[in-house]
Amino acid sequence: MNLKDVAAIAGKSGLYKVIKPTRTGVILESIDEQKIKIIANSNTRVSILKEISMYTTGADASKALEDIFASVFKKYALTLPISPKADGADLGSFLESVLPDYDKEKVYLSDIKKLVTWYTILAQYHPETFTAVQEKVAEPVTEETATPVVEKTAAKKAAAKKKEA
Repeated sequence: MNLKDVAAIAGKSGLYKVIKPTRTGVILESIDEQKIKIIANSNTRVSILKEISMYTTGADASKALEDIFASVFKKYALTLPISPKADGADLGSFLESVLPDYDKEKVYLSDIKKLVTWYTILAQYHPETFTAVQEKVAEPVTEETATPVVEKTAAKKAAAKKKEA
């Protein structure tokens, strides 16, 4: 399972697999033994895990949840040393161990609890998710993928210099 196929619904606990879109929303199925199906309409806030990130104090200002999951998997494998019901200091030190530069002012305790809960659910019901995440994050950067970014940056700098002149 890929993180682009996994969703969280605001106000509901757990994670859901995206089954298929409908005219007015999307059909979701819970990722647990119950396999409850829900039709989320346009009024329901559905967040795809692939699109979620956490604030950092680094140059990027945020880090994708996929990358954070890869860091957690690399350090702890499928068994976390903490539960979502742990106290705030323990949860904060856990996140700091896998994401040292997280923004302590913008990342709330509830965000860390969600991270731990989601990781635990995926580890229990779909552990193959983390091997796929680990492989994707570990892909080496080739010249073909790195060059366009450098060229775009150089082009932007050249355009900015022309504007100044």
